[in-house]
Amino acid sequence: MKVLSIHPEYGMEILNDTKTEEYRTWTTKYRGDLLICNSAKKTHGAVASHALCVAKITGIEEQYDGEQKYYAWVIAPFEEGGSYWIEPLKVKGQLKLFNVDDRLIKPAPFTNPFSKAGEQWYQEKIAPLIY
Repeated sequence: MKVLSIHPEYGMEILNDTKTEEYRTWTTKYRGDLLICNSAKKTHGAVASHALCVAKITGIEEQYDGEQKYYAWVIAPFEEGGSYWIEPLKVKGQLKLFNVDDRLIKPAPFTNPFSKAGEQWYQEKIAPLIY
């Protein structure tokens, strides 16, 4: 699966479905499932050096801030057929897109991460990794 490394605080926002776009200065033709890997930077309230979710990239929109061009990578919501949580996976980040063996990625055992089962799973699997 394709992987994108991002700052841990942004990875947590994607995981919690509060960040629905990821901004980059570059674009890609790739669309579909993208493993989100939090970089190694130890950030209060975030998990470092792990992938916690798969974000489904549904499109990339070219945008401008004054004369500065950037790209908004649109992330599908966390629901059946969209983005989803995974078992925390230790990943060493890299620049640009890179690959991780699909066999290492284990989806969480629910489709709604904000259900009671999702909340309990978060407390057991993700909360212990937070700085």
